[in-house]
Amino acid sequence: MTVSAIVAEVVRNFRTHGRIAIVGASLAGLRAAEALREEGFSGPLTIIGDEPHEPYDRPPLSKQVLKGWVPADHTKLPRLREVDAQWRLGVAATGLDRATKQVRLEDGEQVPYDRVLIATGTRARQWPNPAEAALEGVYTLRSCDDAARLQQALAAGPSRVLIIGGGFIGSEMASVCRELDLPVTVAERGPAPLVGALGGVIGEIAAGMQRDHGVDLRCGLGVSSLEGDADGHVRRARFSDGTTVEADVVVASLGSIRNVEWLEGSGLAAGFWGVGCDAGGRAFDINGVVTDSVYVAGDVARSPHVLYEYQFLAMEHWDNAVLGAQAAAHNMVNVEPLYRPHLLLPGFWSGQFGVNIKSVGVPSFGDEIVFTQGSVEERRFAAAYGRRGRIVGAVTFDHGKWLEYYGRLIEESGPFPPPPPGWDRPDDTKPIPAQFPELGVPTAIPEVVLTGHDPSERKALFRPRR
Repeated sequence: MTVSAIVAEVVRNFRTHGRIAIVGASLAGLRAAEALREEGFSGPLTIIGDEPHEPYDRPPLSKQVLKGWVPADHTKLPRLREVDAQWRLGVAATGLDRATKQVRLEDGEQVPYDRVLIATGTRARQWPNPAEAALEGVYTLRSCDDAARLQQALAAGPSRVLIIGGGFIGSEMASVCRELDLPVTVAERGPAPLVGALGGVIGEIAAGMQRDHGVDLRCGLGVSSLEGDADGHVRRARFSDGTTVEADVVVASLGSIRNVEWLEGSGLAAGFWGVGCDAGGRAFDINGVVTDSVYVAGDVARSPHVLYEYQFLAMEHWDNAVLGAQAAAHNMVNVEPLYRPHLLLPGFWSGQFGVNIKSVGVPSFGDEIVFTQGSVEERRFAAAYGRRGRIVGAVTFDHGKWLEYYGRLIEESGPFPPPPPGWDRPDDTKPIPAQFPELGVPTAIPEVVLTGHDPSERKALFRPRR
């Protein structure tokens, strides 16, 4: 029997009898399970999730659900095919024993595996003072349960909503509040909303958009404390400059925490920025050696990207979860040279204050910006970001039809400033500093993070984008 025939037999045997566990009943977890079955895997498949719900879609939570258009429990993800899995919902994973190939669960049980996919994603960062966080009327937004509770609070007609954090989720929630005709204050420690993701030039445009829609936007300020009444309901917030604002609903939009604590002691390269892996989803151990049986996908994964100097990217994007899960699933049931890389060009969108904001690439990797199309005054434009003479990102405000053009240029390492797109060019097309905050300056938590080369260090932190 030839070597290739032996390898083919090993693959067939694993696809029939191998055991796969997916930790994370998430978008990535579900799409990975579907892809495994599509790839011909017919062995035992277990999906573990700490929430009692089946996988659901998160983008509608800060938009349609908060507006009351869609109930939070109506966001369940559609099944693209039957996955024939054992679902372990409402029970969290507490450990990974790579020596015995067991996933430990909080109920004391252990799930055996031959290969395991880590898709545990992220959770909302809570307000840091536990006593203040426990006040009635203080919320975060990450899960469908969070969205259901916050939607009820907004529907009750609070006198004022305070949103702490002016990133994309915070800004979307502020937009919803204004659509519901609710007074809203946004407190942002950076100089403008979205500045971490898109830089100060675009941040100033976003700030004007918020203020024009009646948002009480306060930048350069932190919230030092929350104060409640005798009944334990939040009533007031005190800012770092000593001023206060009265509010009976407070939403801490402080970014996310990657769910990696359960991997302590596993020997994997897991830390603040997630779990390090190669472009095919194979996890690295603490020495930077790639593993054969542990894979990573979704928000919790961080892998090197060829377009960004092979720095590790962590992406909290819908497409990243889907395509990364599919690539990891393919590689779990194949062998080299059939491995498939996951080299998604990052992209995200946000709807707020009547404007559709879309981005492609990693804007915060750039240090310059140029407006290439449309009108800033009308908030209908396209802008490109550059670094060392090449285009690395782009953003559009109600000009999304051109995003594919800029995406192609980024993938080709095209020049910066980019070639004229053909029409609708502004009068001033001179590049200017993009005004991203310096490392360590407080700003909104990013959607895409470039985290350096070493899995355990934060060599380069660029605060962009989802």
